[in-house]
Amino acid sequence: MTARVRVRPEQVHGDVEPGFGRVADVFRDQFVRGQAIGGACAVYRGDEVIVDLWGGQRDGNLGLPWERDTLVPVFSTTKGLASMAILLAHSRGHLHLDERVATYWPGFAQNGKSGITVRQLLSHQAGLAALDEPIGPELLADPDALAVVLARQAPLWEPGSRQGYHAVTFGFYVGELFRRVDPAGRTLGRAFGEDVASPLGIEFYIGLPDEIEDHRLARFHGVHPARGLLHLGSAPWRLLAAFCNPRSLTSRTFKMLPTAQHPEHINDRELLRHELASIGGVGNARGIARAYAELATGGRHLGLTADTVAALEELPVAPPGGRRDLVLHSDMPFSLGHGRAFPGFPLGSDERSYAMAGTGGSIGMADPALGIGFSYTPNRMGFGSPTDPREVALRDALYRCLSGPPQDPVRVREPR
Repeated sequence: MTARVRVRPEQVHGDVEPGFGRVADVFRDQFVRGQAIGGACAVYRGDEVIVDLWGGQRDGNLGLPWERDTLVPVFSTTKGLASMAILLAHSRGHLHLDERVATYWPGFAQNGKSGITVRQLLSHQAGLAALDEPIGPELLADPDALAVVLARQAPLWEPGSRQGYHAVTFGFYVGELFRRVDPAGRTLGRAFGEDVASPLGIEFYIGLPDEIEDHRLARFHGVHPARGLLHLGSAPWRLLAAFCNPRSLTSRTFKMLPTAQHPEHINDRELLRHELASIGGVGNARGIARAYAELATGGRHLGLTADTVAALEELPVAPPGGRRDLVLHSDMPFSLGHGRAFPGFPLGSDERSYAMAGTGGSIGMADPALGIGFSYTPNRMGFGSPTDPREVALRDALYRCLSGPPQDPVRVREPR
């Protein structure tokens, strides 16, 4: 836990292109108001960086400054980056979105999973949001043994009929699928580094290398429970109630790993060393924004095909059981590893935009209409559903500079 930290304006650094000063003002103001300890915000338009800001403290306990190359854990924002490796595999013809997962991974067909498609898995419709068997450190370190456990799991609802956010298991299943389809049998984390991060010249790790020195890592800070009580209204009440019920699907889904017991467990390098493609990515806003700008402009540097880009941008189709997510208790749709806009929650300049946000406030977003990649990476626990008010304020400032649509969510009353 960390005491409230206020950052002086001179502790904020970086540059914005002319006309984007509003973003810098909002970023700076969040530190002055004590809403952030440290963090970064970046925006790319194609290959051009138009916002590159960082500031505050990478460790609020020790008062250490956030540097230009500071890296920070980004929780579920990792899912979006991990999905880029799958999309590249699709472009290379290694898998097809509407093919059955069991075609590539025969053992997956056990216990009612034979008909699950790659698209359903990537869109949180596979019914595999939680596991019946516990996942400990030994399994995390042994992909072959973990694959056996994953293959044994029976769906928790009829695959394809409903959506339920696979908060942790998404990375397990997608990682094993990738290992099966990659011609060299590489892990997803290694392939991401070689096929996405390296060509784009960015730093983002799914599986933190030992050679990254501790002084480059920001410490992620939780908040005191008493302060958390002040933000109870930031999330749907059904989600809060389900999270507090240990038998609920929501609780079982999120509380599979120690980070769910307290977010500061994400600072454990032993945990980050594992390739946790759902929650364990470490990077910075500059790299995430660059990656999303690449997607938003057609993926030419990565070699994405037009078919892959079109599939990523097309509107998701609601499952037969409706949009209401069985885990999140909201109507946020998912498609190919990303969240999309829904009534009351704008995202980007049109319906083709997509994003992935993480616990604590981080986000990566692509706006294909404008060729924009946006990211925010803080190191202090934030509150909000489906995303953090701090990033929304920054995104809204960006779109006001672009003369685009407002990004402030409209509060809508939950149906009873």
